Amino acid sequence: MLAIERKNEILNKLRAEQRVLVSELAAHYGVTEETIRRDLDKLEKEGYATKTYGGAIWGNSTKTDLSYTIRNKTNVDAKTAIAEIVQSMVEDGDHLMLDDSSTALYIAKHLKDKKNLTIITNSVEIVMELANLEGWTILSTGGRLRPDSLALVGHQVPEMLSKYHVDKAILSCKGIDPAAGITDSAESHALAKQAMIRAARQTILALDSSKFDKVSFVEIAPLQNVQAVVTNARPDEEWMKRFQELHLPCYYPE
Repeated sequence: MLAIERKNEILNKLRAEQRVLVSELAAHYGVTEETIRRDLDKLEKEGYATKTYGGAIWGNSTKTDLSYTIRNKTNVDAKTAIAEIVQSMVEDGDHLMLDDSSTALYIAKHLKDKKNLTIITNSVEIVMELANLEGWTILSTGGRLRPDSLALVGHQVPEMLSKYHVDKAILSCKGIDPAAGITDSAESHALAKQAMIRAARQTILALDSSKFDKVSFVEIAPLQNVQAVVTNARPDEEWMKRFQELHLPCYYPE
């Protein structure tokens, strides 16, 4: 099979299934994983895909919001690893803000053994996930529902968040870049996350390794505005040097 034929087949598979895995494609086509990664590199440059940990998802997720059903099925291992680390950073009785990211949903699931937490969120999914926990207080921001992401957006979100002061804000993003800082795909998401940062004594930025060196549409904040970064794999040496310069701890699985 010609390389262009393989790439077009992968593109069709992405359109149909919304995500692909490098290992599965390499086995299917009888080529190396590096060959598949080069195919995915080309599709990403052409705007058809976004590379993720171990594969790729349909579309450029730094510019658009994927549906919640797709987001929750991508990068599962990475999000689980991140959630396990964040779980160890949360204490019984903490007051938390969680954004509407799928990473935050995985974190919420890993917090269920904690006691007496207060959670403020603009994610309908997180509200539903935690609704039946005894001794917890769950607060929803209100706002306009985005059916694709089950997120609440609009002016009500930052207005509500501004009334509270919490121990920790836990949020994700579409990309981080040394110059552009922390970015997201839409102003409505950025405004909510900015309000969470202002309300928290400590902000934990939780993101998988595919978000490094990516720039999305709107700035959330400079890297200096967060107090910890949690990811699923050790960043490269340039990033580790940058974090050291900022006195910003970065946590990842050993």
